Amino acid sequence: MPPKVEYDNYRIHWKSLNKKNPYLITENEIVKKKHLTTNQGVPITDNQNSLTVGERGPVLLQDVQFVEKMAHFDRERIPERVVHAKGAGAHGYFQVYKSMARYTKAKFLQDPKKKTPVFVRFSTVTGGRGSADTVRDPRGFAVKFYTEEGNYDLVGNNLPVFFIRDAIKFPDMVHAFKGAPDNNMPSASSAHNRFWDFISLTPESTHMIIWLFTDRGTPKSFRMMEGFGVNTYVWVNSKGKAVYVKYHWKPKLGVQSLDRHEATRLAGVDPDYLTRDLWNTIAKGGEVEYELNVQLMEIADELEQDFDPLDPTKTWPEDKFPLMPVGKMVLNRNPDNFFAEAEQAAFCPASIVPGIEFSADKLLQGRTFSYADTQRHRLGPNYLQLPINRSTVEVNNNQRDGAMQLGKFNGPVNYEPSSIAGGSPQEAPAGTPRIYQVDGKVTRQKISKTNDFEQAGEKYRSLSKRDKEHLVDNLIADLIHIDKPIQQRIIKNLTQVNPKLGESVAKGLKR
Repeated sequence: MPPKVEYDNYRIHWKSLNKKNPYLITENEIVKKKHLTTNQGVPITDNQNSLTVGERGPVLLQDVQFVEKMAHFDRERIPERVVHAKGAGAHGYFQVYKSMARYTKAKFLQDPKKKTPVFVRFSTVTGGRGSADTVRDPRGFAVKFYTEEGNYDLVGNNLPVFFIRDAIKFPDMVHAFKGAPDNNMPSASSAHNRFWDFISLTPESTHMIIWLFTDRGTPKSFRMMEGFGVNTYVWVNSKGKAVYVKYHWKPKLGVQSLDRHEATRLAGVDPDYLTRDLWNTIAKGGEVEYELNVQLMEIADELEQDFDPLDPTKTWPEDKFPLMPVGKMVLNRNPDNFFAEAEQAAFCPASIVPGIEFSADKLLQGRTFSYADTQRHRLGPNYLQLPINRSTVEVNNNQRDGAMQLGKFNGPVNYEPSSIAGGSPQEAPAGTPRIYQVDGKVTRQKISKTNDFEQAGEKYRSLSKRDKEHLVDNLIADLIHIDKPIQQRIIKNLTQVNPKLGESVAKGLKR
């Protein structure tokens, strides 16, 4: 930034500086200086000194300027996210290539000329707000579409599978991954007994471990990593016909990763490496682009597969369910205020629009509750009124009051149905519904098609020689710190993935 230049009663508006010559200042680029005020709008004439009894006396409680400033400062932090606490965000737009009316009635997926505004938040999963960007960890890839039918949140990760298949295990998983209850260590790494103890006793995690411990677990840039919806959703068209859908974001720059040694180095010298890369790219006028692809499966084909298509620890084979390009997403604007936008941005898989529905995926079913619930805890019951979360269409309902209520309401009616004031708002007209029957015994039961090691083995066999070597090296580097009984359980699971993999890790741990 060029040196600051002061003028009487004026200041430089840096955002409008001449781009060709940042030191050249024109008359239009000088704006009238704003004066400090309290939150009540009262002018502040001295922001350097507290109100005291004499030059060296005690500070007075009646210094309302000091009290307001300090009281706000004491409350500037809100609870950080339990997971995905460290994140970066950007604004942009989504544009469909052609109408998807054959598969879904969602309006934002119909007109190729329309640009739907989006806000995207990238994140690490395990570490706290101050953790490093380059640690081995899944990366969150959450997209908020501001559509004409309300907001739609597509909340996913940079890896196509997950550690567990039932949301009831999510608290235990996170507890095992985060800091220990006795000493709070470690908070942002996997090389500890608790992580691997949980993994070794949860065979369904094995497929995720194979992905995570390749170099995919340490992406080089948010601009160079894929995104996946992970869960299975349902698209419904205007005739009520439904299909299963899986989401894939493909980066225009291709997938690039860091090796373990470079990721570790960067965690020390530049812990905000990925955040800085995204911000600087856009700040310099660059754009970040991804292509949205989907896999589709007929509902009738669900039970014909040798795996459970609703199992988030599994992928759908692309030779049977090929990727179909849908549209592009372009990120081209940084947040103006990190806290107001990236930190207060609230995503939830339950935020859907007509034409998109939930499958019976047990992990997805749990996520539809937990994400919104944690945002009500962090931001309050009216968190959807914050500008970054607010729908671009008018919101009409009878939800009133609660902390931080910003709505302007009048009249006597806060219930429905009502005959007062014309009975408005009323229920919206229904479209063609998707009609399907759900029946069965009420039970707590694991799905029958688990195949916990089969796809993990396929993934391992698909890796190049170099990637296999890195996978083994990354696993050994972590497991060498772990107690022997846990190591043995992990080796047993890896051997079921592939005998060569188990043998290589076991050999490395004996050195």
